[in-house]
This record gives sequence, C-alpha cells and structure tokens, in this order.
Amino acid sequence: MLALVQQDEFGTTVRFERRLKHSVEKVWSYLTDNDKLKQWFSELKVEDLRQGGKITFDMQDGTFEEFEITDYRELSVLEYTWGEDRVRFELHPEAAGCRLVLIETIRNITDHTPKDIAGWDVCLDVIEALLDGRTLESRKDAWSEKYEQYVHVIEQLPRA
Repeated sequence: MLALVQQDEFGTTVRFERRLKHSVEKVWSYLTDNDKLKQWFSELKVEDLRQGGKITFDMQDGTFEEFEITDYRELSVLEYTWGEDRVRFELHPEAAGCRLVLIETIRNITDHTPKDIAGWDVCLDVIEALLDGRTLESRKDAWSEKYEQYVHVIEQLPRA
C-alpha cells in the first residue's frame, strides 16, 4: 500500500503506516541501533541518541550531512531533520505487535521527491522483512515499481 500524500499551506506530508508482528522494543532497535540500522539504510548512523542529538548521513563521497534529532521519546518517537524537511518515526504498541508510522514533512516538492518517497517505502519493507527473518529479492526492483507509482501520485498534487 502506498503512503498517504497530503498537502496544506505548510507543505507536503507523506505518511507511511505498517502493522508489524514484533514488539516496540524490537522495532525500535532497527531505528536506533547502528548495527541494525545499517542493514536497511547503510548511509545513516546515530551519533547521539537524544533530543538535540544527531544522526549523520554518509554522502558516499567522503562528506557527511548532519541531521538534528528534534523529537525523541524512548521506544516511541524519533524525529530528525532531513535537509529542509523532517522525518518522524512513531511506534505504537498493539496486541499483536506494534504499528510503525513514518511521517516525512516536505517543504518543497522537487523532481527528486518521488525517489525519496519510494526509498522510504522500500526501507520500511526491508525493516519488516528483516524482522520477519526474510529478505527482499531485489530492493532495486521494489524501488523502481514504487517510484513509478509515486511519480504519478506527485503529478496529481497541485503545484504552487
């Protein structure tokens, strides 16, 4: 299922939601433990896990971008800057596991936006597969399929 993409006067919000058959603690570890984080997003690294702390993004060219952790609640919320945007993970306990919500708040839509959204969608697929002890056959193929769908979604949004 594709993310819900909505616009308002402040920008664009992309909301992903996954119901996982795993505990909040187990899912949280994939968001915050660098050994697990690198399994689904190898360029990210948690440097200082707290509100006001930082996460770095390896640009793969010898440089790093720093993202500030803007909201942090242990086992519940991890939000950080993503350039001019924000990425927010929320975990909600449920009887059969937990609900993982990822909200990306995007200031400006660009031609790169559908690529990023498709990337986050595939990242969530990879987290779920890892938790379930599976692997995705091809992240690239999964991304390509989702990318085409998100291009269409973004094309339907009104442009300012």
